[in-house]
Amino acid sequence: MKMNRLTTLIGIALLLGVIVGYACNTFAGSPAQAKEIASYFGILTDIFLRLIKMIIAPLVFATLVAGLAGMGDSKTVGRIGAKALGWFVGASFCSLLLGLVFANLLQPGAHLGVPLPDVGTATNLKTGALNLKDFITHVFPKNIFEAMAANEILQILVFAVFFGLALGHLHNQTARSLVCTMEEVVHVMLKVTDYVMRFAPVGVFGAVAGAITTQGLGMLLVFGKLLVSFYVALAALWCVLIAAGYFVLGKDVFRLLKLVRGPMLVGFSTASSESVYPKLMEQLEKFGIKNRVTSFVLPLGYSFNLDGSMIYTTFAALFVAQAYDIPLTLGAQITMLLVLMVSSKGIAGVPRASLVVVAAVLPMFGLPEAGLLLVLGIDHFLDMGRTVTNVLGNAIATAVVAKWEGAIDPIDPALADIEEALPVEGDDSVPALAA
Repeated sequence: MKMNRLTTLIGIALLLGVIVGYACNTFAGSPAQAKEIASYFGILTDIFLRLIKMIIAPLVFATLVAGLAGMGDSKTVGRIGAKALGWFVGASFCSLLLGLVFANLLQPGAHLGVPLPDVGTATNLKTGALNLKDFITHVFPKNIFEAMAANEILQILVFAVFFGLALGHLHNQTARSLVCTMEEVVHVMLKVTDYVMRFAPVGVFGAVAGAITTQGLGMLLVFGKLLVSFYVALAALWCVLIAAGYFVLGKDVFRLLKLVRGPMLVGFSTASSESVYPKLMEQLEKFGIKNRVTSFVLPLGYSFNLDGSMIYTTFAALFVAQAYDIPLTLGAQITMLLVLMVSSKGIAGVPRASLVVVAAVLPMFGLPEAGLLLVLGIDHFLDMGRTVTNVLGNAIATAVVAKWEGAIDPIDPALADIEEALPVEGDDSVPALAA
């Protein structure tokens, strides 16, 4: 299914989800009944996300091994990794800084007009899961099959780097056959991705309808100032990311945005980065990025380049301070930024990662963790913005690193336009991987 048609269907599903969800919330007799109705919508979303999770592990492993086997040089892997991490750190710092700036300018927590949770109220967020020792240990798999079963992208990446480089150093016929097999597996998995993405509009409808059924549109009005302020901050971050991409990619950054608009819409609607990964990888390869770069940088970005989550952590921390009228000096805010810069790098694999990071940092600055209970009701709608920004940030980061590596194949714009116009029915072609 072509991305432009899929984008249109997802947009329609998003609108229908809002309408149906609002109707269900209005006519539900009680919050418990609304929650029960939402659980049936959740079936659609769960099926879609399960199908996505089904293909992530084999796709990540096959693309990484095929790409790294072609490199055959650990120095190349190290160079690409260093460039990617350098970009990730810079993007994370800008995201955190923008969160501080806009939270101070817009004051989303001031004069809320709603009862504040008691300072001692527990949030039940597992902040103990966030520590550097466990994160570093968790990066390295003890069992690759266990890592694949749990879709631990970072662990799969580590094993695939060793496996791919080892395979690249073997020059016998068996090794070459195995590399060819991996390349064919990638083609098959991309075709499976195409089939799974046909179910995306249904999954999007279920996610949106379920969220609106449970929370209603009234919750959005109560916390409208917070939502608007946060999305204004996200818009500013988008401008910064696109400007940085333009500085490296030139006008091609706009062609990249056009290609990834479909995955971004899926991410926004489902509030799940996992739901985007396979299609985002496919679209980046259509942009011309060689498979060896996409397959390495994109999984790395899913763990270390969460721009939307970064801006949310500083924004949410200051929101709590403003809600409880606890002033923070400029020095304290800068210190908080640096603490978040370090602590946020261990959030891969932590459930509700952004909230956990904020909950862990708040007590360090005398701020009540209970303040996060204010945003839990609308966290899904905040998460939609965080997710789509993470997708955009990783797409631009992968393209920038590929540009620095000279790993983007030139594409004739005229041919790209013709491809967009081709009919989609009965199209059984599989996108070819860049060598």
